[in-house]
Amino acid sequence: MAVTPRDEIVGRRMTLDEFLELPEEKPALEYVDGMVTQKVAPQGQHVLLQLNLANEVNAATAPKKLALALPELRATYAGLSRVPDVAVYLWHRIPRLPNGRVANRFTEPPDIAVEIVSPEQSATELVRKCIWYVKNGVHIALLVDPDHDVVLRFRPDALPEELTGNDRIDLDEVLPGFELTVNQLFGSLILD
Repeated sequence: MAVTPRDEIVGRRMTLDEFLELPEEKPALEYVDGMVTQKVAPQGQHVLLQLNLANEVNAATAPKKLALALPELRATYAGLSRVPDVAVYLWHRIPRLPNGRVANRFTEPPDIAVEIVSPEQSATELVRKCIWYVKNGVHIALLVDPDHDVVLRFRPDALPEELTGNDRIDLDEVLPGFELTVNQLFGSLILD
């Protein structure tokens, strides 16, 4: 089997500046504790949940210029460079260039970070990621588990909350009044 440039990078130790000079890969590379890791390639349910959650947030917030949900956005802060499945930024916090365009580099934590469990992915590692998010400036982290129809909500200085069934995915601290239940989120996986 041929060794690809990606194979030579994943698992390597380097500085954050060296990492940020690397070309983007698919699935995305992340920089954690001085080491390059690679996200798991998303599959059908993962992609559909990611798309539908971002669309729900954007439909409720973007027209009013309250917030913007962005899938697979690299955010580099607190010495790491991660790519949450969905990153939500309040409108006034979206980095912009002097001409008003959205910047390419996001160097502040999102207001909400979402991770979705994919097959062959460690839920424990994603829990650690969500804990790291809320310890480093993210107001709410969500862990979405399609195998169990569960959403775990993480907030700073609080125990994770398990949401199931008709529980509302409460994002009021960031997006007051946002309405979406766990059943509605996972119901989006059923294509009629």
